[in-house]
Amino acid sequence: MIREMTLATRLTLAAQAGLAACADQDGMCETASGGYHIELPEADNPPLVVFLHGYGGTATGTMKNRSMVEPLLARGYAVMAPEGAERNGRQSWNFFPGWEGRDEAAFLTEVVQDASNTFGVDTDRVVLGGFSAGAFMVYYLACAAPDTFSAYVPVSGGFWRPHPEACDGPVRLFHTHGWTDNVVPLEGRLLGGGRFHQGDIFAGLEIWRVANECADTKPSGFSTTGQFMRRYWTGCAEGSALEFALFPGGHGVPKGWADMMVDWYEGLPGG
Repeated sequence: MIREMTLATRLTLAAQAGLAACADQDGMCETASGGYHIELPEADNPPLVVFLHGYGGTATGTMKNRSMVEPLLARGYAVMAPEGAERNGRQSWNFFPGWEGRDEAAFLTEVVQDASNTFGVDTDRVVLGGFSAGAFMVYYLACAAPDTFSAYVPVSGGFWRPHPEACDGPVRLFHTHGWTDNVVPLEGRLLGGGRFHQGDIFAGLEIWRVANECADTKPSGFSTTGQFMRRYWTGCAEGSALEFALFPGGHGVPKGWADMMVDWYEGLPGG
């Protein structure tokens, strides 16, 4: 089994198969439905953070965010950046129900399995994150199929209007958002001359509380981590987790997010 091999052996086999470029920023792993970049920690069978770029972004651009990638690698996590498919001439994600395009849930499952087969990442410990349009994708996948991945960690993105009537649960989700975000404001905004309407982040949190069968709407507690102001809900369904963190900046992945997110994930049962 390739998962039982050492990291050096896996990389040697990958090189022999012409896949060595998959493990650095200069090449891309290819699957039937698309491609991805991946970087590996100095560990066997590592957990994996899959992070989806925003509208018009690229997998390469995600991996260039070293303030996010390097802390994850240092904590023993492999980092994957899948490539979005073309939408309206730019790379993005087919997240909204009813849109035509690539089956993104199938694609993301495919690339994670490919990374497991090739590099031995642990498919039982996969965290799906994303920024902006990537976070939209995280929200909708977690809503429709929360068991697909171990946890969901969207940054600066949520549902669009009309909000889903309901989501499946339980889900383990940690949402991070900028207080002064004007691209995806907390209250949402109109796009495309009014054809599309970003949703309200707090309305989305209500949908997650219902999915997780939380006993109360008010937060169970508050904390701060550096610049992050955090609130969480307990007394919810077994196997669920829900937390929200605000930071004082705008539309971006803030410094310190990676370590905060890993601390949260590793504090969950089975994390």
